[in-house]
Amino acid sequence: MEDEISQERERSLAAPLIFLIVAVFKFAYYCLDHAKKKSGSDSEKEIQLRAEIKQLLKEASSMSQPSTFAQAAKLKRLAVAKERELSKYQNSSHKDDNASYTKVLLILKYLTYGVLLIWFWRVPVASISLQLVQPFGCLLSWKTRGVQNNSIAIGIISWLLVSARVCRFVRRAYSK
Repeated sequence: MEDEISQERERSLAAPLIFLIVAVFKFAYYCLDHAKKKSGSDSEKEIQLRAEIKQLLKEASSMSQPSTFAQAAKLKRLAVAKERELSKYQNSSHKDDNASYTKVLLILKYLTYGVLLIWFWRVPVASISLQLVQPFGCLLSWKTRGVQNNSIAIGIISWLLVSARVCRFVRRAYSK
């Protein structure tokens, strides 16, 4: 009896804990991306190239008549060439300083996910009512015991996927 109660307590804490781990990794990636975008201060040449690209695309979009199609296409090709020049300039002048942090974070994330997969391989992470997940119940309970007491047991793989999707959705909603 006490063993079942401790297993239930572990299961009830496992789902939020795993979600928090996934959220921390997503937030760390967001912070690294945000720092990389902020630290890349634009030089005069980058600003000038961006302005030229914007101007060329504006001129090309204003030419919508069939007689000016060739000139609009030429302006679009010039804008694409300027974009290539801008990307080459950015790659040569700004090396990614956060690349080592990103690699370490990626390795740490994979190791953590691997430990979680091994730890919760055939153990249900959470239980949800069968009616809530009616068409997808088998997918969510993959590699677990399945249906028990009209509730479905959620496996670690599906919980990691759902947690990652929810975190990505929240991050996108927050960053807009």
